[in-house]
This record gives sequence, structure tokens and C-alpha cells, in this order.
Amino acid sequence: MAAGIRTRHGRSCRSRDGGRCNCSPSYEAWVYSKRDDKKIRRTFKSLAEAKGWRGDAEGAVRKRTVRAPSKVTLAEAAAEWLEGAKAGTIRNHSGDRFKPSTLRNYEDALRLRVLDDLGAVRLEEITKADLQLFADRLLERGLSASTIRVTLASLRVIYSRALDRGHVAVNPTAGLKLPAPRGRRERIADPAEAVALLATLPEHDRALWATALFAGLRLGELRALRWQDVDLGEGVIRVKRSWDPKAGEIEPKSRGGRRTVPISKRLGDPEREGYLYLHRIRANDPDGLVFGNGSRPFAPATVRQRALRAWARAGLEPIGLHEARHTYASMCIAAGVNAKTLSIRMGTRASRSRLTSTGT
Repeated sequence: MAAGIRTRHGRSCRSRDGGRCNCSPSYEAWVYSKRDDKKIRRTFKSLAEAKGWRGDAEGAVRKRTVRAPSKVTLAEAAAEWLEGAKAGTIRNHSGDRFKPSTLRNYEDALRLRVLDDLGAVRLEEITKADLQLFADRLLERGLSASTIRVTLASLRVIYSRALDRGHVAVNPTAGLKLPAPRGRRERIADPAEAVALLATLPEHDRALWATALFAGLRLGELRALRWQDVDLGEGVIRVKRSWDPKAGEIEPKSRGGRRTVPISKRLGDPEREGYLYLHRIRANDPDGLVFGNGSRPFAPATVRQRALRAWARAGLEPIGLHEARHTYASMCIAAGVNAKTLSIRMGTRASRSRLTSTGT
């Protein structure tokens, strides 16, 4: 047996009396933490898992990135993480606060799917095999690939913090095999089709959809856009904020989300009766939200229903606001906009291949 690993046989195993093993043994691996003057132990179902963990743990002990395990349970670690993330003391990998919608998704995933099964287990005792079995069970229950991925993402951020603080030797969420999302193909309209879609809409809705199609703003950014951020003279939209359904006005999605987007002639040119130019003339509150009523942003579901009715009457294939953003990316690529410039305009850090395929 390898150093630092011992075989643990069942109580009724014949090997205890010197005979041949007739049980399914487990394997206990350990490393010594001089800093804590304790052994760090873990038990595994296979020898390969035990060896892999011991190798990782030895390196972590040498680097002083791991300590002897605490008695903290997953439920306790989750509660601490959520409290810190909501307060802003725990941040994402870019150093930004987590979006309110992301925190709600993580909190719901932990409450509805994780903590009942694993909450009482110590953080250090949960293995990669445990989490792979957990993910497989979620798939058997009929949950979608995206729901499973969000659920495991909520565990990943907790273990990432625990690993950084030396509370665990390895991150059991690394390398899990999760189902791939297979969503429907996003719709992309060509420029002529985009103009036709806009022409059939109610007049007061055209500027909103046009800004999604010809400036590529996200839904939350459209809802939070103020006239003070739209400079028709200079020909730019300055994206400074977004809108969360529950938290209200928030920071943009990422650091790159705060950006300046050029206003195309279709939006801002007076001679071509640009959609934003006409919308500015008709604005009831020139200091308020561009697409809202005073301080209240537009309701996406209501706007969507009006558009669907108009397009159905005209016999046109409908499009969504997020798909309109994809359309903007596609038109920019067709016009020869390079990947870096497009990434800045879109407020993303995506590679050219990703922008070409998704436009997000």
C-alpha cells in the first residue's frame, strides 16, 4: 500500500483473520499538517481517488494553502458565503459585486436542491464522487441542463472561497461532468428584416426595439437607460447602469458593461428620422428614463406582447430583445467591425469565435 494510505476493511471481512478479503474496502488517505500539528484525513471508495487526493493535499500543505479540516458544514459555509456576497465583502473573480439576480439564483439553488441533501455534511467530507452522483440524480429528476449547471455553480463559489482560505484541500466541484445545455438556435434578423419588424410596431415601441437591434444593449440596460446618457449630438450612448427586477437600478453586468456605444444613423440621424431622434422629440420627461414612465421602466412582458400581436398581423417571424442584441452583433461582424471593438461595444470579453456564433 502507498505511503499515507491504508485500507479499511468491513467488520466481517475475512482479512481480519488473515484470510482473503471478501468485502468492498475503502481507503483512508492522510497528510500531516505541521502548522496544525494534526493529520488531515479523508476516506475514499477507490485507491485511485485516495492517491489523487493525497498528492493534491501534500502540495497544498507545503504551500500552506490548506489546514486541518474544521467542523463547518456545507449549510454553515453557504450561509456565510451568501451573507458576505450580499454585503459585497465577497466578490466574483473579477473583483465586482455579484449581480442580485445571480445571488437569487444561487440562493434558490442551495435552498431548493442542495442543502436538504448535503447541508449537514462537513465541507471537507464532500467528495467529487459525491457531487457527480448528486448532479446525476438531478438529471434523473428531469431538471434542465442549465438548472443543473446553476446548482453546481452555487457550490463552486463556496468551495472556491473555502479553498482560498485553506478550509479544504481540494475543490470537489472541479472537473465534474455536467449535461450540456441544448437551447434553441438564436434568431438573427438581417438589416432589411429588422427594418420591416420595426415598421409594423406601435410607434411608441419602435425606438426601444431599434436600440436593441442597432446598439446591442441588454434588457436591463435598456430599462435603466436615461436621456442624460444619450448624446444625439455626439452620437453616443453611455451605458452606466442596468436594472434588476427586484433590486432596481444596479451596476452594469461587468466592468466592461460600463461603456460608450456609437449611435447609428438609423437611430440618431434627423434627416433619416432616426428612431431615437423621433423618440426624443416625443419624450414626456426629457430628464427621465428613455423607455419608461417617469422613474418606472417599461415592463418587458407587456412590450413583448404588443410586438407579438403586431408581427402576427403582419405575418412576420417574431424576435426577442436578447435576439435583437445578437442581430446587432451579427450586423457589426458583417460590416467588418473587429472582435475587440465589438467586444467593447457589447460590454463582453468574448472571443471572436463566440461573438460570431452568439453575438452575446
